[in-house]
Amino acid sequence: MIKTTRPARNGTVRVTFALPADQPPGAVSVVGDFNDWNPFTHPLQRRSNGTRSAAVTVPAGSMLRFRYLAEGGVWFDDETAPAPDGAGAVDGRLGTSRRFVRRCALWAAIG
Repeated sequence: MIKTTRPARNGTVRVTFALPADQPPGAVSVVGDFNDWNPFTHPLQRRSNGTRSAAVTVPAGSMLRFRYLAEGGVWFDDETAPAPDGAGAVDGRLGTSRRFVRRCALWAAIG
């Protein structure tokens, strides 16, 4: 599930990425063009409501490209985010990025 706030006075929006606490098992990060596809920047943290989440702050009107990276190097998409062409999941999109760099590195675990 993805939640966004209304634009703040400084022109930014807070985007929260959330998943169930146990699906998939193990550590998960949200990675995307907002963090240079670095899996160590936004690991999802467990919350008391039975989910785990991470939040990013981006300029309002941005297009974000992102995926989740689970323990063991398993990439997966957010089913609630529309696919770029509407036909299948490539990267999740949210809201206009000027560049898109996809880094597919093996990742063992987030400590």
